[in-house]
Amino acid sequence: MTKRLKAAAVAATLGFFVMGAAPVANAEAPYWQCVTFARMFSGINIFGDALTWWNQAQGKFRTGGRPETGAVLAFQPSGRMNRGHVAVVSDILTDRVIRVTHANWGGSRGKVEENVTVVDVSNNGDWSAVKVWYNPINDLGTSVYPTYGFIYKAPQASTAGVQMASTNTPSGQP
Repeated sequence: MTKRLKAAAVAATLGFFVMGAAPVANAEAPYWQCVTFARMFSGINIFGDALTWWNQAQGKFRTGGRPETGAVLAFQPSGRMNRGHVAVVSDILTDRVIRVTHANWGGSRGKVEENVTVVDVSNNGDWSAVKVWYNPINDLGTSVYPTYGFIYKAPQASTAGVQMASTNTPSGQP
């Protein structure tokens, strides 16, 4: 993931300059939004605020309550995070602990944070509520964030044009 992150940052920077923008002295690093980062690094082409990703994914991408590397964890709007948040799963440590790489979170406004620990604190172990590592205190944050679940890169399987076998056969027939 680190190589992909560095390569994409270089490509984005080069693309910016190739498009004709004049270099600026003392230019700052790009200001990343979570949705731009998640779309670019997951390959899931959903646009709009993070709070819209879950509904947009329905019928287009697989969604669920179990993490997979490369999936996007979609956070519901809550508190000051009124537009939701999205983060890319970079590693699965246990059934209730993952690492994500995301942008524009908490004390890292506009920056990318790699391999941040996220812990499932939901009652049913379904990833509907999580705590996220917070660097300023060097521990899990105290806030519990509600999530919609995971959006997986693979498109949702279509059953259009597929004939399903019937299990209701008359007795005596194979």
